[in-house]
Amino acid sequence: MKKIFRFIGIALLLGIFYVVFTSYPKLDLISGFAAKSIASGHFIDGRSQEMIEKEDNDIKLIDLATNKINEAGKFATASVFGLKERKAIYREGLGATLIDDEFDVNKAYEIPKRNKISNKLAYPYGDLDQKDTVFSTIDYSKLNAAVANAFDKKGIINKRTRSVLVLYKNKIVAEKYDEGFNKNSKILGWSMTKSITATIFGILQHQGKYNINTPAPIAEWKNDDRKIITTNDLLHMNSGLAWSEDYTAISDATKMLFLSRNMGRIQLEKEVAYKPKTHWNYSSGTTNLLSYILRNQFKTHQEYLDFWYSALIDKIGMHSMTVETDMAGNYIGSSYAWATTRDWGKFGLLYLNKGNWNGEQLFDQSWAKYVATPATSSNGDYGAHFWLNAGGRYPDAPKDLYSANGFQGQKVFIIPSMDLVIVRMGLTEDAKFDVNGMLKEILGSFKK
Repeated sequence: MKKIFRFIGIALLLGIFYVVFTSYPKLDLISGFAAKSIASGHFIDGRSQEMIEKEDNDIKLIDLATNKINEAGKFATASVFGLKERKAIYREGLGATLIDDEFDVNKAYEIPKRNKISNKLAYPYGDLDQKDTVFSTIDYSKLNAAVANAFDKKGIINKRTRSVLVLYKNKIVAEKYDEGFNKNSKILGWSMTKSITATIFGILQHQGKYNINTPAPIAEWKNDDRKIITTNDLLHMNSGLAWSEDYTAISDATKMLFLSRNMGRIQLEKEVAYKPKTHWNYSSGTTNLLSYILRNQFKTHQEYLDFWYSALIDKIGMHSMTVETDMAGNYIGSSYAWATTRDWGKFGLLYLNKGNWNGEQLFDQSWAKYVATPATSSNGDYGAHFWLNAGGRYPDAPKDLYSANGFQGQKVFIIPSMDLVIVRMGLTEDAKFDVNGMLKEILGSFKK
């Protein structure tokens, strides 16, 4: 019996050694992801460490991390078998930032000024309860059944939906949350943040302060092949710059998110791999480069921090939203915006209403058409930092559907032809969650 236990012990040690040896180069990324996720989920949304580890960090290799929360210091740490400890600090207004050993935690920093004054209006133009509205064009029993079907049944965990919100003609017509979540829960949008970043350019262009069709204002590019790349090319993800977006390996994307001090400079320093407009390549680095470009449009860092909120986020009452920053203090426009499901819904409605928010035009009506027009070489799947259905990605949904999409199935669907916005937040990608099926069932409850 002792020999059996000894054999099991040796096998276990060898197994641990193998995992550590083969994964050691990734440990910085593993512990970095874990620490950042714990800090953000806990300090932004108030989730327990246990809940975050069980749900958000329930990812292969990430679940190897040992995590700790320091309430007094407002930070979280993570390591793997005691190796490669990483730390993420929380700062009110800036969210959680993954830091390195050289980061000065005592250095003064600026935070965005927020305007969260209640206007005493009903949702979506305020946060008061909306007046009951019954639409004769909706079969509510079918709609509620369709929404309920997007969630896991008791004892079964596969769909992992956290929330679904359906907005019709600017009204909430269906809303449901998984256990542990409600209308006040703040949920990470991941790459839906890209659509927020793009919208800032639309607002600046509407204000006459920026032209997306001129060469990107980057001094380092002026004397080489990159000088012809426009902001329009960057928004369409077809700039031709080299980039590897692989989250299963040590890639440009993972090094940027978990090792970089200034995320906007990673894509900036890449060489040209293709001529602009000839090769579509999804790149989170491109979005953070766009955030870097935005920073340089303002004289001071404070103005840059404030503008995202004053011109868009707080302007449309997305008061729950926090866009997190990197160590350089710039918004991580590719990945890290948190907000309630209802506030993500407001963002969808802004586009459904073509930039008009309660009578005020935030961006040109043509901007909504611009972001929903297929980028060259994207096969109809991508516009300007929005995903499209023009290529038939969702066969049972209208072709004019476009959406802000994020990792693990975060979606804000905008369907102009049906006056609809549908928000789904969860933990499963399209391969595991039948997005087309959900859309088909929800859309089928609306009478033609």
